[in-house]
Amino acid sequence: MAKRNGVKIALVSPPPPLGAHVDYQNPLIGLAALAAVLEKNGYEVAVVDCPRLDMTHEDLRREIARLEPDIAGITCVTTTFSSALQAARVIKESNSRALIALGGPHATFMDRQILSEEPEVDIVVRGEGEQTILELASLVSDSCLKGLHEVAGITFRKNGQIVQTPNRPFIQNLDQLPFPAFKYFPLRKYRLFGKLVLPIVTSRGCSFQCAFCLVPQIAGNRFRARSPKNVVDELEWLRDAYGAAVFTFHDETFTYDKKRALEICEEIKKRNIGVPWDCQTRVDQISKKLLVKMKNADCQLVSYGVESGNQKMLDAMKKGTTVEQNERAIRWTKEAGLSVAISAIIGYPGETMDTLEQTLDFVRRTEPDDVYLCLATPYPGTDLRGLLEDLGWKMSTEWSHYEIRTPVFENPLLPSEKIKETRETFYNHFYSIPYVLRQSLKGTFYSQNMARTAAHHLSWQIKVPSWISDNLKKLTRL
Repeated sequence: MAKRNGVKIALVSPPPPLGAHVDYQNPLIGLAALAAVLEKNGYEVAVVDCPRLDMTHEDLRREIARLEPDIAGITCVTTTFSSALQAARVIKESNSRALIALGGPHATFMDRQILSEEPEVDIVVRGEGEQTILELASLVSDSCLKGLHEVAGITFRKNGQIVQTPNRPFIQNLDQLPFPAFKYFPLRKYRLFGKLVLPIVTSRGCSFQCAFCLVPQIAGNRFRARSPKNVVDELEWLRDAYGAAVFTFHDETFTYDKKRALEICEEIKKRNIGVPWDCQTRVDQISKKLLVKMKNADCQLVSYGVESGNQKMLDAMKKGTTVEQNERAIRWTKEAGLSVAISAIIGYPGETMDTLEQTLDFVRRTEPDDVYLCLATPYPGTDLRGLLEDLGWKMSTEWSHYEIRTPVFENPLLPSEKIKETRETFYNHFYSIPYVLRQSLKGTFYSQNMARTAAHHLSWQIKVPSWISDNLKKLTRL
C-alpha cells in the first residue's frame, strides 16, 4: 500500500516499571486497533511492544532512531505512567521532531497536569483514539499543526497555555472499524502452552456506575455493540489469519445484551469456529439458558466481579448487585459445565476485618475455580479517588504501585499490612496440591493455566520441596 505523504507513526507500549506487576498476557488491543485504522488509511505504522520484546528505555531510544517516526503514540495505564513519561523523554532525545502523543485512561484524566509538568509530551489524546490519531496524522501529513484546535478529544499547548478541545463523540457504528492489526506484534511471544491467545472487543461503554471503575468515563455510559456477524467474522479471521487457538473477550459486560450474546453463540456454532474462549460479565446479566449456549459454543471460562461477600461493601462500591446474585451466578455457571473465576475488591473504605472475612467465607462457600483478590485502587477519575480526597486519606504518588496488589492508601479501620497478610494467607490455602490436581484433571486450556499458576505459587511462595515442584510443573503441562 502506498504510504500517505511519507508520514510514519510509531505506536509504543513502554517498558514495564521496575518491580511493578503488569499483565501482558495478550497483545494490547488498543494499539492493534489504532494500527489497523492507520494502515487502512495509507499510513506507515510500526508497533514497538517493549514489554514483550524485553526492551529497555535505551533499546527504545535506538529503535526510534531507526524508525524516525513523525508521530510517536505512547499508551499507558496508571501503573505504566511513569515509564511512559520516561519513554517520551528518550523518544524526544532520539528524534526531536517527532510529535509525541500520550493516550490511555490515566492520561485522559491527568491531561492538564501532564502538559504542565512534562515538556516532552506534545499532545494528550483523551478517550477513544481511532479517529483522533487519524486527524493528527492528517495534520502532520499536511504540515499544518496550527489546526490542532479543530481536533476533538485532545489537550495541547499553545502560546504557553494549555488548550483542551471538546470531548470527541463516541464511535456509534463499531462495525465500521477494521479488525485489529495484530501482525505488528511479536505474536510468537504471546503463546501459552504453545497456543496463541488473542483478545477481541465486541462492545464499548458501560451503563453501570461502579465507584472504582473508569469505563463509563472513558467509553461512555451507553452500551455500544458490534453485530453478531461482525464479531464472528473477526473470530474466524483471527483463527485463519493468525492461527489463534484461544479467544479472550475483553468486553466489560459480554452478556449485557443477552439476545446479542445468544446470537453470537449461535453464529459460532453455525460456522464451526471450534476455538475455546472466555469472557467477563456481571452476575445480574446472565441466565441459565445463556450459560448453556455459551458452553455449547466452546466457552470454557466466565469471570465475574463479585467484589465482596458483604452487602454493605457492595453498596458502598455502587455495584448494584447482591450477595445472593453473586452466589447464584457462580452456581449456575458451574451447573452449565463452565469454569468460573471471580474478582473481589478488598480494603475499600469502610472495610473491616469482619467484612473481609465475610468475603473470604463467601469464596470458600461458593468454591469458584479461581479468585483474584484485588486491593482497592483509587485510579484518577474514579469516584473512589474522589472519596479518599474528601476523607483526607493519604494516597501514594508512586504510580507504579497502582497495580491492585500493593496498598496505595491507608484504611484506618484495616491496616495495609493486615490486608496483605490476609491475602497471602488466603492464597497459601487456596492454591493447594489438591487444587492443582483438580484443575489439571479437568483438561481444559483454562484449568491447565490455573493449575500452572497454583503450582508456581506453591513453588515460590511456600517453598515446597523441589521434587514436588518439578512434578507439579510436569503435571500442568500434560
